Amino acid sequence: MPYLEFLETYGGRLLEGSLITLIQFVLATIVSVIVAVSFGLMRLSQNTTVKSVATVYIEIFRGTSLLVQLFWIFFVLPLFGITLDKFTAGFLAVGMNMGAYGAELVRGAILAVPKGQWEAAKAINMTPSQRMRRIILPQAFVIMLPPWGNLVIEILKGTALVALISVMDLMFEVRQINISTFLSVQSFGTALVIYYVFARFLITPFMRYFERAMARKIGRA
Repeated sequence: MPYLEFLETYGGRLLEGSLITLIQFVLATIVSVIVAVSFGLMRLSQNTTVKSVATVYIEIFRGTSLLVQLFWIFFVLPLFGITLDKFTAGFLAVGMNMGAYGAELVRGAILAVPKGQWEAAKAINMTPSQRMRRIILPQAFVIMLPPWGNLVIEILKGTALVALISVMDLMFEVRQINISTFLSVQSFGTALVIYYVFARFLITPFMRYFERAMARKIGRA
């Protein structure tokens, strides 16, 4: 089948799948940011219990496969009375997994803020929460943004696995089209291009703009 005919026939399904992929990506990114900030700060806690909980979470989610975690959340948790629909299970699994990596980025960025900044904030009698919120986190945010750009792209790629629990995203549609037509080159080639366009022309420019905007904001401050 010529490629233009392929697009004319299956373009609607591919577009719908791409939209679901984008929604999964956005939701997974939100989850990963929440998890990363929460557990990154917990890793810096002086409380041994809090720090240990964060460490265990990070080690488990970084040390096991995202695919296994996805299957656990969707297939195993119902055995313990926790049932999630496939759409929710998909973005939660990706977000929780990538958030564990992000937590280490948050922790490293906070520790990278010069000690003089900590001491200056303490010298003007700021409380620990004020120091973190007003002085340390804004500077750490600028430090962590470049590696977060890479992590966000990994989140996009990770969403492709949700097709394995029948979330009707781009990869699900592509696999179904390929199964019924055996047009592997057209099907997977189109998916390859779409994922590249998302990463190269949507995520990367946005993250670079965000980096520059935050750097300018901190510079003016």
